[in-house]
Amino acid sequence: MEKILDRLASLREVMKQNGISATIIPGTDPHGSEYLPNKWKERTWISGFNGSAGTAVVTLEKAALWTDSRYFIQAEDQLKDTTFELMKMKMPETPSINDWIIQQLNDGDTVGLNPQMFSHNAFLENYNDFTFNNINVKSLDLIDEAWQNRAELPQNPIFLFDVKYAGKSASEKIAEVRKEMKQAKTNVYIMNSLDEIAWLYNIRGNDVNFNPLAISYAAVDTEKAYLFIDEKKVSNEIIVALNEQGIEIKDYLDIYNYLENLSNKAHVFVDGNRINQSLFETIPTTSTVKLATSIVTNLKAIKNETELEGFRNAMVKDGVALTKFFIWLEENVAQNNIDEVIISEKLIEFRATQENFKGPSFGTICGYADHGAMNHYSATPETAYKIGTDKMLLIDSGAQFLEGTTDITRTLILGEPTQQQKTDYTLVLKGNIALSQAVFPANTRGSQIDVLARKDLWENGLNFGHGTGHGIGHYLCVHEGPQSIRTEENAVTLKPGMILSNEPGLYRDGEYGIRIENLIVVKPLVTTEFGEFYNFETITIAPIDKTLIDTNLLTENEIMWLNIYHQIVFDKLQPFLDEKETNWLKEKCEAIV
Repeated sequence: MEKILDRLASLREVMKQNGISATIIPGTDPHGSEYLPNKWKERTWISGFNGSAGTAVVTLEKAALWTDSRYFIQAEDQLKDTTFELMKMKMPETPSINDWIIQQLNDGDTVGLNPQMFSHNAFLENYNDFTFNNINVKSLDLIDEAWQNRAELPQNPIFLFDVKYAGKSASEKIAEVRKEMKQAKTNVYIMNSLDEIAWLYNIRGNDVNFNPLAISYAAVDTEKAYLFIDEKKVSNEIIVALNEQGIEIKDYLDIYNYLENLSNKAHVFVDGNRINQSLFETIPTTSTVKLATSIVTNLKAIKNETELEGFRNAMVKDGVALTKFFIWLEENVAQNNIDEVIISEKLIEFRATQENFKGPSFGTICGYADHGAMNHYSATPETAYKIGTDKMLLIDSGAQFLEGTTDITRTLILGEPTQQQKTDYTLVLKGNIALSQAVFPANTRGSQIDVLARKDLWENGLNFGHGTGHGIGHYLCVHEGPQSIRTEENAVTLKPGMILSNEPGLYRDGEYGIRIENLIVVKPLVTTEFGEFYNFETITIAPIDKTLIDTNLLTENEIMWLNIYHQIVFDKLQPFLDEKETNWLKEKCEAIV
């Protein structure tokens, strides 16, 4: 941990030189990404904590890190002997980040915030909090001065995403964006979210893990569209192809010159939750700024028919790979040489046999026994359990195919379950089925139907702490918005063409975790004198473990849904299986009576 102590000393020296008493270091980047290139792993560099969620704070005398319950155990281990205090979020004794900072500082002290690492809205919220409490805020990058031998940004080449998969050309999408810009009375639209840029321009890249994205910025005005990117990453062939779609290539940091030179007649559309503060500060004060949900966020959330058909094909490929994997698991578990890490590797191996496989869509969550109770557990060779037949096994995994992105969780047991395990599992399954069968009117929000996934758990004094459903990108990010299904309020309504996960769960600390996850598509159902009504199509194609089901807890309607689902699974997967695999799947999909 000497490295962390040296880094803290270096950062504090830079803070003193700049008159800074505290700084906040979030685990993000200038593009608000979930997965980061090494150059922007600032929170990990300063603290040693590498979980996907967490924020570090450093003052001249103290250091603390905030993270949620998924990472308490990991954070305690990684922060040991670093002088960082672990702040357990959502615990009653844990102060908020800003309240803690205010307690540490005096009137007139200054907090330093790197404007690249905060969205405009987040920066403004911090600014208001601190200035109200007589604490100044200064916009500057302290880490860059302190971090010696910092990694460079990746220079991996980008590639075009064929319209046969995308369903629309880049020029068609740009035309839709300009139509939305006109309705919003704006003539310039700025994007810094990598998945939005990839979707709009039909490009993909390899700059971060799991998500096929390229580090870039973008701007669309009434005449031109621009891609700001390291030009070494763009071949002449791609430059020509993008030019034909009305897209001009400029250097990555030229976005700042572009913004600085906007005319005083510019009406600039930006999403305050997405655009980083550094870009926002560059927009001339003579320009008019409209803050609203990003245009592309809303457009790409509703999949076109080509994208939807691609998703369905990707789910079949995933189901075939998982069938082969589960057969392998059952045949080899008795040898006692399979652990959680090997399972993750085998999942990639089986999926890689499918055409157009491009890699996992996120790091596999494989939790055996009590590891399954940590709902974002990440196995390492040092922590991995050997897989046996006496405990429950939770596997949450996904793949990137050119046709679409997959995300599926199955919980199983390779031996005999206890009655408590069967009861818990069946209650989770009932929640999954209830949401799968939901019928709801237009303008319904995800928070209004979240109760369907929890009702049977709640009635038994049980619950789960994560959201029930998140949006899914099309050969993009496995987590995307703006739609969601969760208890927290989200004003976005569910619309036909949106894809979400359906993943209720239950986690007993020290024992096991249960999660059953399918992907679902919002579809129009019927229009009556009372309005439009929608329902869901379940598109994930893989058997659900029947060993853990207590059929006495299922209604006739729920049994019917499960039997129909399993018949669909068998019919769609069987043509791609050999005789042994077919017999295995037939048994797994056999109807419950």
